[in-house]
Amino acid sequence: MDDMMTITFLGTGTSQGIPVVASNHPVCLSDDPRDKRLRVSVLVSWNEFTYVVDCGPDFRQQMLSNAVTRLDGILFTHEHADHTAGIDDIRPFFFRQGDIPIFAHQRVVQALKQRFDYIFADENRYPGAPAVIVNRVYKDTPFELGGQEVIPIEAYHNRLQVFGYRIGDFVYMTDVKRMEDDQIQKILGAKILVVNALRKEPHHSHFNLEEALQFADLVGAETTYFTHISHLLGFHAEVEKELPEHVFLAYDNLTLNIPML
Repeated sequence: MDDMMTITFLGTGTSQGIPVVASNHPVCLSDDPRDKRLRVSVLVSWNEFTYVVDCGPDFRQQMLSNAVTRLDGILFTHEHADHTAGIDDIRPFFFRQGDIPIFAHQRVVQALKQRFDYIFADENRYPGAPAVIVNRVYKDTPFELGGQEVIPIEAYHNRLQVFGYRIGDFVYMTDVKRMEDDQIQKILGAKILVVNALRKEPHHSHFNLEEALQFADLVGAETTYFTHISHLLGFHAEVEKELPEHVFLAYDNLTLNIPML
């Protein structure tokens, strides 16, 4: 759609997904498709460009489910497995397009090199291995993708630094527990905010529902969607009834459109 950015939630679940393996929790047994959540990731596209934020262990399934035929790059929030473990599944895009650009903090790049050394090898590369073009992301250095400015936003996941990203009037944050005021300033004025809301009980490294609601109120985006949701938050249909106007739970394969700046 010309002059529109399309946002597709590829996954909205926490690190174990929903249903959790071997769990008999009522939410894990729910028949509501909105209660079935793959590991957290989002696809952002405009004009002919398509990017994803994070590629967790469900990446292959997410690409097939959404019929994605081109990938212009991956923006990483941080190095945890539920956000990175699917990077080997960029191979079909690599075979079609060549080296795939990735965008990440230097620490994340080093973690990926340790765990997926064959992807980053300069010599004696395995013939079927994918390859990437590394672009390092810095806290106060915006960069351009497909003619759009991308603003990195720093937050903390307990003590671990993570990046969120602002593209036009869209802001995507996940695994957030704390943010400094100067970084919150980067979010103000956004039309759509996405941020994590893990569960109702407090958690050491994630916003719980109360904290996420307070953060949404502070930022004041026109619409806020919660993601990185655990089964402990409750049934989608019931939790959404408790939310204020203009605040929603995201769910897998939800698609939004927002005018481009």
